[in-house]
Amino acid sequence: MKLEKIEAWHALAADSVLDRLEADIAGLSQHEAEERLARHGPNALPSTAATHPLLRFLAQFNSALIYFLLAAAFAAALLGHLVDALVTGVVVLVNAIVGFAQEGKAERALGAIRDMIAPHATVLRDGARRTVSVPDLVPGDIVMLEAGDRVPADLRLLRARGLLIDEAPLTGESVPVEKQEEPVEDAAGIADQRSMAFSGTLVASGQASGVVAATGTQTQIGRISGLLQAVETVTTPLLRQINRFARRFTWLVMAGSVLLFAFAVIAREFHWIDALIAVVALAVGIIPEGLPAVITITLAIGVQRMASRNAVIRRLPAVETLGATSVICSDKTGTLTRNEMMVRRLLIERATILVGGSGYPRSIPRLSTTARWQRRCRGFHPLREQYAS
Repeated sequence: MKLEKIEAWHALAADSVLDRLEADIAGLSQHEAEERLARHGPNALPSTAATHPLLRFLAQFNSALIYFLLAAAFAAALLGHLVDALVTGVVVLVNAIVGFAQEGKAERALGAIRDMIAPHATVLRDGARRTVSVPDLVPGDIVMLEAGDRVPADLRLLRARGLLIDEAPLTGESVPVEKQEEPVEDAAGIADQRSMAFSGTLVASGQASGVVAATGTQTQIGRISGLLQAVETVTTPLLRQINRFARRFTWLVMAGSVLLFAFAVIAREFHWIDALIAVVALAVGIIPEGLPAVITITLAIGVQRMASRNAVIRRLPAVETLGATSVICSDKTGTLTRNEMMVRRLLIERATILVGGSGYPRSIPRLSTTARWQRRCRGFHPLREQYAS
């Protein structure tokens, strides 16, 4: 049985799906389920290896400005300026500790979210209802769904009674979708595959039973996970600006230090050791030691404010990305809006039309109960009459 060649499960009749999956309405036997588990692997998404705390702490020093500060502190210590070296080192260490602690909080919050997902599913095995671990599900298993359950795998529905499923994590639709057992068109998109229940979605109401058609990375949510893992990692605009500033500042200070050292030794005939000490002291004094700490603390405050609005930020620089966003393209599904969107600009072939106004008013003129009934009977609506023009 090769499931890779069969993708349009939603377009097949229930009997045909069972035949292709070599399954039975009474469920698989325990022996068959164990063989399929060994063949297809566990029903789980590949988890990325957790970053070791030491590596996460050392990553806080991965910045051109931090490198320059550490080099300056080291040079100051060699020349006997222990106070300057100590102050610079403490600032860099505090910056790393704050970033490490904040990312640790985000890791724990994400771990708590993953623990909220129910790890069990109700299936038919050997003709009897059993509760098994979600990773043990295999193609061909018959899964029973009830209101409040999270769909454990991609299912082809065999029976649906008043079934509504919230597919917002997969399609973005904020309204639960009504499901059915009848097949749909082969070319139907994911949002229109009413005969399917997808892994990770939530049963809002009703009851159903379905046969597992795909598990693990073969599910729709698994394919999305694979695409996310293939996304190239890029730095945020703030980090790019900081690194650009650090590189330019480093070259400027080094060039100035070389010119000053040459001037002191050649033109003023200072001893080279005295000139070197003066140049290093000047370079250390020019370095903005407090800049990394100020940036880290500012980002930490932004992360805390986002956390108060139930948004978990894993890395500190990511909180700045939203502030650098100028355009957000989103489908109006009710997920991000309050049904009060208003057109501001119309783009036509050779012109741009600007639209004024402020949308719906915040307060609607109140009418007495008698007046409301009278005007409703005449087909009157306050907003319709007031803004008809």
